Amino acid sequence: MQSISSHEAKARFGKLLDTARREAVIIEKHGRAVAVVMSKEEFDDLEAIRLEHLRFEVHKGMEASSTGDVVDVDENDLEKFIDSVMTGEPIPALSNR
Repeated sequence: MQSISSHEAKARFGKLLDTARREAVIIEKHGRAVAVVMSKEEFDDLEAIRLEHLRFEVHKGMEASSTGDVVDVDENDLEKFIDSVMTGEPIPALSNR
């Protein structure tokens, strides 16, 4: 994967698009990665993977719900809970209700 500065990306936009069709390109600003340009096909593949993961998690949740294996999560804990599900880490201790 290549990295280029935002200035170079702006100055050579056509070349950036050509390169992105072959491989993802990291755009840096002030030496820090801020964006990635990739082909539409690669983007579509990533979106399909994300959707499949979401479907899997929803299906898993529906199965757990049908067997009574559920965790009550209030909106104050929702972000912590989602992060743990997405990373596969153990569910953190949730605040008292």
